[in-house]
Amino acid sequence: MKFAIKAVAASVILASAGGAFAQKGETVKIAWLDPLSGLMAAVGTNQLKSFQFIAEEFNKKNAAGVKFEIIGIDNKLSPQETTSALRSAMDQGARYIVQGNGSGPALAIMDALEKHNARNPGKEVVFLNYAAVDPDLTNSKCSYWHFRLDADTSMKMEALTTYMKDLPEVKKVYLINQNYSHGHQVSKFAKEMMQRKRPDVQFVGDDLHPLAQVRDFSPYIAKIKQSGADSVITGNWGSDLALLIKAANDAGLNNVNFYTYYGSVTGSPTAMGAAASGRVYQVAYAHMNLAGPLNQIVVDYKKKFNDDMYTGAVYHAFTLLSEAFAKAKTTDPVKVAATMSGMKFKSFNGEVEMRKTDHQLQQGLFISKWEKAGGKFPIDSENTGYTFVPVKYYEPFVASTPTSCQMKRP
Repeated sequence: MKFAIKAVAASVILASAGGAFAQKGETVKIAWLDPLSGLMAAVGTNQLKSFQFIAEEFNKKNAAGVKFEIIGIDNKLSPQETTSALRSAMDQGARYIVQGNGSGPALAIMDALEKHNARNPGKEVVFLNYAAVDPDLTNSKCSYWHFRLDADTSMKMEALTTYMKDLPEVKKVYLINQNYSHGHQVSKFAKEMMQRKRPDVQFVGDDLHPLAQVRDFSPYIAKIKQSGADSVITGNWGSDLALLIKAANDAGLNNVNFYTYYGSVTGSPTAMGAAASGRVYQVAYAHMNLAGPLNQIVVDYKKKFNDDMYTGAVYHAFTLLSEAFAKAKTTDPVKVAATMSGMKFKSFNGEVEMRKTDHQLQQGLFISKWEKAGGKFPIDSENTGYTFVPVKYYEPFVASTPTSCQMKRP
């Protein structure tokens, strides 16, 4: 009888704690907060579909045996709207947040979660950042609850300038970027790093324009033409890159190479087309034809949506979470965050590490060039017949940059 009472008591305790343990079939809600309206809606729509599609893949099999549910909320690319979206996500039971478009919204999430998690022990929420790349987010503004899955602006510029320094044709560089933190950092690091590696290179222009508001870039292209630049470096993304490239093609600016961060993002491949062949480069942690676990997902996604799955960090997110759940034997955000901090795991681009000091993922980077698809690189972008073909790969240590993060750990 005593044994039976103890067994019942133990089962009650286990049942009450059950929500904290990753068990086969347990549902983990992930809230996606990014734009579904405005000029960047096409980018957001693609990325939400990517999260939903890859969630379905991981629901078939993952290290922890959990089920993922994606809650999509439009933040309208606004920090203020993001704060409201975050409250809605938590009200719906999400303990994991993903966001990537814009470092302003990312910072709004980080600030809100620092306060929420401090005030609500037992209800903590973790933020996985898949594309907001302002270095400050893992330096002066770093947070224990924030984990970045993309390479930051400085890491990408480290790789890009390491490649560009060996190109004798690069002599005069024009900078054009969006007028917010990421754009400012692209400009800053381009000048600093190029000066260190190739002090002979001249910067002949440095423009900042409003984020997601410019519909005609021809005045900027006229300035680039007039400057005599042979190269343009831009961190622009979405419509701001697609319309910039379109304006360059329309103006016949065919003697200038573009070095981009986001050439494969919605709209830009179509804008580039055949006219930009051999003249646009991209620095990224992946490319459309990367062999390995991401390849079949890219193929299947295209078959299903007739669209490109270009945000590989989505795969990072599910791999990191499911493996951390399995290692921690729980889905509790406090224990999972502690497990993810410093964790190494195999992803589509080799072994990567979530650096413990700042929660910045350390990973290899590719320099790719816009060329005709075919041969070893058959998957094209946006049905253009062209794709980004890798020309150089840099190991994680090459692109890694130091951090000033003084992380406060709970």
